[in-house]
Amino acid sequence: MEENNPKERSVGSGKMEYNFEMVGDVLKVSLDGRLVAACAEEFKDTMFERLKDQKAVLFDLTGMVHIDSSGLGALVTILQRVNTNGGVIKLACLQARPRIVFDITKIYRVFDIYDTVEEALAAFKK
Repeated sequence: MEENNPKERSVGSGKMEYNFEMVGDVLKVSLDGRLVAACAEEFKDTMFERLKDQKAVLFDLTGMVHIDSSGLGALVTILQRVNTNGGVIKLACLQARPRIVFDITKIYRVFDIYDTVEEALAAFKK
C-alpha cells in the first residue's frame, strides 16, 4: 500500500515539506527544504503522531538543503521516541551542507546513515 500525504509548513523565506510513503514494512519520510527552528517543533509533533506505531522508519534526506540545531534536536528526539517503542530509524541521502552540521556536532554517531534509499531499505532486511 502506498500512502502519499504531503504536509507543508511555510516558514519565512524557506519551507519544510514532508511526504510519507510505505515501502513494504518501512515508512519512508521524504524531507524537502530547511529543517530549522521555525518549523522543528511542528515537524517533531507531526512525526510523533505519524510514527507512533511504526517499527521501521527511513528519512530520505535527498531534498533537505539545510538543518540547524533545532532540526537536529527534533531528529534526535524522534529517534529516541521510536527506539523506546522498539523501532528503528535510518537516514539516507544526506546532502553536503547538512552533512557538515552532522560532522561538526558528531551527531552522525547516533544515526545509521546510508548513501542511497536502496541501501537503507536493504539494511532493514538484515
